[in-house]
Amino acid sequence: MQVTETKNEGLSREFSVRILAGDIAEKIDARLEEIGKDVTIPGFRPGKAPTVILRQRYGKAVMGEILESAIQDSSSQAIAERGLTPAMQPRITEFSEYEAGKDLEYKMQVELMPEFEPADFSKIELEKITVKVSDAEVDDALQRLAAQNRVAEPVAKPRKAKAGDVVVIDFVGRADGAEFPGGAGKDFNLELGSGQFIPGFEDQLIGTKPGDKVEVKVTFPKDYNAPDLAGKDASFEVTLNEIREYKDATVSDEMATNMGFENLAKLREAVQGNLEGEYASMSRTSLKRRLLDRLSELHDFEVPGGMVDAEFDAIWQQFEQAREQGQIDEDDIDKNDDELKSDYRAIAERRVRLGLLLNEVGRSNGIEVSPEEVNRAIMAEAQRYPGHQREVVEHYQKNPQARAELQAPLFENKVVDFVLEMAKVKEKIGTMDDLIASEQAEADAKSKKGGAKKAKPGAKKAAAQKTADTEKKADTKKKTAPAKAKQKD
Repeated sequence: MQVTETKNEGLSREFSVRILAGDIAEKIDARLEEIGKDVTIPGFRPGKAPTVILRQRYGKAVMGEILESAIQDSSSQAIAERGLTPAMQPRITEFSEYEAGKDLEYKMQVELMPEFEPADFSKIELEKITVKVSDAEVDDALQRLAAQNRVAEPVAKPRKAKAGDVVVIDFVGRADGAEFPGGAGKDFNLELGSGQFIPGFEDQLIGTKPGDKVEVKVTFPKDYNAPDLAGKDASFEVTLNEIREYKDATVSDEMATNMGFENLAKLREAVQGNLEGEYASMSRTSLKRRLLDRLSELHDFEVPGGMVDAEFDAIWQQFEQAREQGQIDEDDIDKNDDELKSDYRAIAERRVRLGLLLNEVGRSNGIEVSPEEVNRAIMAEAQRYPGHQREVVEHYQKNPQARAELQAPLFENKVVDFVLEMAKVKEKIGTMDDLIASEQAEADAKSKKGGAKKAKPGAKKAAAQKTADTEKKADTKKKTAPAKAKQKD
């Protein structure tokens, strides 16, 4: 094998590789001899077929196999002999069709991992805002839970139905003069204005009162999921049996027990714990972002262009999907594609550089993610899909790439924790407004420097007002009419 370096620029290397014809012929003959030991050819004893016959039958396939192996082995050998660490799979170029009896020549392009020295993390100074949960915030969360756990009760005095009411109805629907499947119901609870039934149905019940019989005329949407009804006119005979109105639950022991808690004190304790966990997570996220910003400022080494290209392609694909859905950042609306690509390529380069840095810090300090930690993450992910936990677990068990994608953030967080232990972190007790203001101030500062994108106003505040799992638990108890009714009616 003859290897000549033809390019040496930064992290980029290019080599011209020649494998002598004699070496290839020797490998082909050896492979044919190996095959000949195991095959039976009519007219010859097992393992005694002449090489010329074997070459006629298997020569083409063996040559392809040997050439592929020769390129793989020679490229790996060339890299190993020079002590190089590729950042990505080497790229083989200028490889023409091989002719028997001639040398094999090809070019190989390699991008190398950069060499760099991590900064002294003990010199990094950061401020962490720790948010304390106030009694008022717990009270507000309980009031939101009460609103979510509202119940529909019969109206105290007879009156006509209005938007927001729940009407209890019997109905029979007809199209082309005939009843259709799913077009009838008895004692059905329908919230007026909810959009649960097809457009126009609920509006025609506003102003009715118990005992009224109403003919509701509607037209099914053209894209209705039942093709035999799509675009057709229909009429419904509707009898209104009862009017109910929503009333918020009272923050009390009764509400708490209805939600599965022992009493109000236990519910309040759970709400406070959820808020504390959420605020701690937001504070941690803010601190991690500040740390990554500081690490980005302290490290400016060259990164492999191929890795940046791959990261940029992933980011740009996500951006185009968001643009199609009308969900792009306000700052991006007036920019052309060239400006946007420049912005996102800078983000891709930063991500790659930080990723390489964190990987090196983890590797050099023996930081690893244990199988138990990965399994816990898989179980946590499975819990997000009730009824499909087994399928989720099996997906990760059978898909190494999916498992690696789940493991990556675990590794990153462990490395971040390692760096934070060495950094000087000053804790400051504050409110959620303090954390939001601090985040916004940093985002504004980066925007002026041409750095990270400016945060959308109100986004963090909206997130801060959630009450996490407790509110989700309350949502499951909220009574709503069956979803299938909208499909049928």
